[in-house]
Amino acid sequence: MGGLTWPYVVKRFVMLLLTIWLGVSFIFIIPRLAPGDPVTAMVVRMLMTDGYIENAQEIIESWKERFGLNDPLAVQYLAFMRNVIVMDFGYSLAHFPTRTWDIVGPALPWSIGLLAVASIFSFLIGNGIGALMGWNKTPKALKSVLPFSLIFTAIPFFMFGILLVYIFAFQLRVLPASGGYGRGVVPGWDWRFIQSVLRHGLLPVASIILTASGGWALGMRGLMITNNSEDHFLLAQAKGLKPGRVFLRYGVRNAIMPSLTAFALGLGGLIGGSTLVEFIFAYPGIGFTMYQAITTQDYPVMQAIGTLMISVTALGVFLIDLLYPLLDPRVTFKKNR
Repeated sequence: MGGLTWPYVVKRFVMLLLTIWLGVSFIFIIPRLAPGDPVTAMVVRMLMTDGYIENAQEIIESWKERFGLNDPLAVQYLAFMRNVIVMDFGYSLAHFPTRTWDIVGPALPWSIGLLAVASIFSFLIGNGIGALMGWNKTPKALKSVLPFSLIFTAIPFFMFGILLVYIFAFQLRVLPASGGYGRGVVPGWDWRFIQSVLRHGLLPVASIILTASGGWALGMRGLMITNNSEDHFLLAQAKGLKPGRVFLRYGVRNAIMPSLTAFALGLGGLIGGSTLVEFIFAYPGIGFTMYQAITTQDYPVMQAIGTLMISVTALGVFLIDLLYPLLDPRVTFKKNR
């Protein structure tokens, strides 16, 4: 496998497991630092709705006992880690007797679709714009136009999402403001449902792509400018190779390596940013589900989603690290003799 060695793969795999363990440990601790507990919060919400619940205190204590909230923290932690290993987080506290995966599972495809499209397109568009801005053979007319694509970079995802809702949903009335699909549309693999999903997903995806691609472009531009003066790049031009081949094979290929690392590291931030985007658009994904779990102090749902976020980010960094020697022959993890 090129510059990879099995000892390095094993070492990185151990680091992957250690990273996930530390991350999920924080997921366990942080919600418990907040005042109160989910059972009491649930009963309080019921009291606010119904006005009176008989034997409320007894109900709180019995439910705390049922969900193990009265157990010592160490016992709760061991039970939580066992659940993480088998990926079974039990029942939702806010929606008992619904199981946690019955809440998280249906939201997963929505977020995977949203984040996959948004992250891939923002990465490709941003790096493409940055590479053209930094390449010394790019036409001057194109170089003068490309910087205008970066004007949305400083705007957070969610604020730009609010602006898009105001313009396209309330002023122009051409796109829906919220939801994953239209009312009266039955989910299924038919064109009416697919069309509705695409229309409802357009604004959330656009809010992420237009704000995230500028960061990729700025980073790639600097790397490409540096790459223009490298020996291998100058040699390729001196050989008279086609400009397109020089640009892609000797320019972009070498300059994109740090961007790939940043892409893997940025997955967690992108998922976190999508939480606010999904909340603004009431998009039925993981981010919106996480928001609901936080407001109701639903520990199992928060822990399941948090574990997924940490695992995806750690796994992305792990895979990118292993792909480095395959993408760039100069990178090797073999020891020099």
